[in-house]
Amino acid sequence: MSTYRLNHLLSPRSVALVGASLREGSVGRAIAQNISGGKFKGQFGVVNSRHAEIAGVVTVPSIAELPFVPELVVITAPAAAVPGIVDDAGQRGAIGAVIITAGLGHGPGSLAEATEQAARKHRMRLIGPNCIGIMAPSVGLNASFSTHLPAPGNLALISQSGAIAAGMVDWAAQRVVGFSGIVSIGDQLDVDIADLLDYFALDGATHAILLYVESIKDARKFMSAARAAARIKPVVVVKSGRMAQGAKAAATHTGALAGSDAVYDAAFRRAGMLRVSDLRELFDCAETLARVPSPPGKRLALLTNGGGLGVLAIDRLVELGGIPATITPQIHAQLDAALPSTWSGSNPVDIVGDAGASRYAVALEALLADPGNDAVLVMNVQTAIAAPDEIASDVTKVVTDHRKKRGRAAKPVLAVWVGASGAISDLFSSNRIPNYITEDDAVRGFMHLVRHREVVAELTQVPPAMPESFTPDAATARKIVTTVISDRRQWLNPIEIKELFEAYDIPMVETYLAADAEEAVKHASTLFAQGMTVALKIMSRDIVHKSDVGGVVLNLTSSDAVRTATAEILGRAKALRPDARVSGVIVQAMIVRPKVRELILGLADDPTFGTVVVFGRGGVAVEIINDKALALPPLDMRLAHDLIERTRVSRLLRAYRDVPAVKPDAVATVLVKLAQMAADLPEIRELDINPLLADEAGVLVVDARVAVGIVPRKFAGKGLSNFAVRPYPSRWQRHLEDRDGHLIDGRRIFARPIRPEDEPQIHELLRHVTAEDLRLRFFAPIKEFTHEFIARLTQLDYARAMAFVAVDESTQEILGVVRIHSDSIYESGEYAILLRTDLKGKGLGWALMQLLIEYAKSEGLKAISGEVLTENIVMLDMCRKLGFEVKADPAEHGICNVKLAL
Repeated sequence: MSTYRLNHLLSPRSVALVGASLREGSVGRAIAQNISGGKFKGQFGVVNSRHAEIAGVVTVPSIAELPFVPELVVITAPAAAVPGIVDDAGQRGAIGAVIITAGLGHGPGSLAEATEQAARKHRMRLIGPNCIGIMAPSVGLNASFSTHLPAPGNLALISQSGAIAAGMVDWAAQRVVGFSGIVSIGDQLDVDIADLLDYFALDGATHAILLYVESIKDARKFMSAARAAARIKPVVVVKSGRMAQGAKAAATHTGALAGSDAVYDAAFRRAGMLRVSDLRELFDCAETLARVPSPPGKRLALLTNGGGLGVLAIDRLVELGGIPATITPQIHAQLDAALPSTWSGSNPVDIVGDAGASRYAVALEALLADPGNDAVLVMNVQTAIAAPDEIASDVTKVVTDHRKKRGRAAKPVLAVWVGASGAISDLFSSNRIPNYITEDDAVRGFMHLVRHREVVAELTQVPPAMPESFTPDAATARKIVTTVISDRRQWLNPIEIKELFEAYDIPMVETYLAADAEEAVKHASTLFAQGMTVALKIMSRDIVHKSDVGGVVLNLTSSDAVRTATAEILGRAKALRPDARVSGVIVQAMIVRPKVRELILGLADDPTFGTVVVFGRGGVAVEIINDKALALPPLDMRLAHDLIERTRVSRLLRAYRDVPAVKPDAVATVLVKLAQMAADLPEIRELDINPLLADEAGVLVVDARVAVGIVPRKFAGKGLSNFAVRPYPSRWQRHLEDRDGHLIDGRRIFARPIRPEDEPQIHELLRHVTAEDLRLRFFAPIKEFTHEFIARLTQLDYARAMAFVAVDESTQEILGVVRIHSDSIYESGEYAILLRTDLKGKGLGWALMQLLIEYAKSEGLKAISGEVLTENIVMLDMCRKLGFEVKADPAEHGICNVKLAL
């Protein structure tokens, strides 16, 4: 989350190259020529002690002798010299460096560590090492050894592969696609993917971000930055290594199902990123995003002179979730009047193989005027009858006229000219019309636009809250887990699992432990009296998969059968696993539900992203069927339903023939409860429910396994949970009192971190704030608070921001809000506070600010700052009493800067 000084690296005014060479084919020579022979208008110097001139630039022997202070230093020198060069650059006043050099090593004692220490001493930022460099088309800088510098544009590219970055540049040169910035990040010694996502998310020249990923080092930082960026603009990601998954042996079915690429896919989905499968799709996505905005819906109209091509496009559209647009009656009549009687009469609009430029133009004008579609795809198959370049010219004119008339409301138009010449593609590209080689590429491009619009909508949705009746007994659950760990066991026994699930209100079949056959008969008799049959299972901390040793016997109906089965189970276990510690057998009721569905739910631990929730079709063949989906916790009901819907078994949860639908929300509720359990108990390493029975009556756990262990430290310092997405910080819930320890305004007030479902109460709070107080808070008159605006206030990423609401316990009204957002290097946080106007001056603001200060200290922030209008006397007075330093803003008249050192 550190954009600190990145603008100087990615848009520098002065550059120095250290390590340039006269040798043909050397990296240093190529970069020197790219910078000196390019369009960079800033100051450029070359440091080399052996040659007087390189690439037409007079050299100096050291950084200290440069006639200017370089903002950016590009390093191509041998690895051993890099730490010293960075130190010299820092002493000279350089702001950052791009390290092209490879071979700095990793870890303690390496050249990389020495380089990092030298940079930190001077607060320098580093890109690389082991990268091809950066390109900043807006300032004409090609500080890389890529052949081309692309034109300025609105796409940003962040790549872990230098070859991929260079390939994108070559493609862009052919397609007339421009970039706002291209960064090859290499080994990410300092600046990483998350830093650059933050930077380009706030960059006004960037409309979309393209990302090539091989691996993620800091999952929580990455997820925080990616989720923030995806709210603002499209983020498209392609990741290598998709097939390198699932090779590890796993103790549970859940662990086996949670392959590494599936987890990455879940992470990208949770972040709101658009994942593509290969470079061609990435190019097509870039082609679309760089030229047209997202449509309001997913209804696509197709205009073509080839019926077969149109049908193929429709097939692909439906397969990807798009909707073939229906032609409205009025537009249908217009087309009937203008087109030959042989036209298709429906979508796709096939205007017949002899269609010329004028026929294309009139049909396209009609479709662009049709409210029944959201975008138009124009396709042409070349014939000897009509000139394809003339058709392309007329189509281009119709599109540009449409844009002039409709402005931002103009519909996206995409094009496919089969076998087109480069001139036709250039015509479309120069007029910002996305164009593709095949209909498949074009439809995918359209669906990328649709998916981005859906992602933005999803990220601002208010998820439903959990049922109020759900209050987990986390203390009891923690006691169970602590006991198991102190006993140096990895696996909970079935009795402990049932108690754990009871603490989270997850129903499980009746379960008893029997040390021997007679005790098993006693427990079985209780179940027989209720009309149930009985299942027996081996009880051993060393035998995880019971069926492997014949440790499961089902459908027992008598005491004699139970007695005999118990002896046989214990005998087989002793013979097959003499080393295993056996405690007896588990006696469980057999559940007979003829129309039940068997599901699997669980938790797994991923080495990169931490805890993952798994859902799918259960049973003994779960890995073979492999019908599963993954999600990163925490979950709400919307996310849980989305997880379910991404599986084939979700269709079986609905009603069909004489089978009633599964009880609404029953399965989703269990998933949310499991996610909450994982947040409360990070010691859970794996959890496997298989099967979970589900039908119209509800859900029931039949069998489960739970493994515990030491809490991993991958997310140390950011809460105890093992989540890549920081969970709801419930430990910051408390009652508020005034400065003297009394109730505030006679009310019992409860403070807690804000939740997404607080949106309606925030709207209600704003109704009790005067227009003048709103102006003092937002520095301008506010006429309307939209859903999107409030969603950004209530849906926080707790890894980088916090907001506390003060709630009246008697009415559940929100009386005030205080929030803090950290800076890019997580050293200081900017605060803001808003109270109901009728509660000002009664101690509520003071209590909320004290809570905020305590929170900021716990997060390791060094200061809290803010801006206050000089006329806001009440706020300035409170700041002074809290110890804030108050100073007039030197640049903005009428504003005071307040700061509290922590």
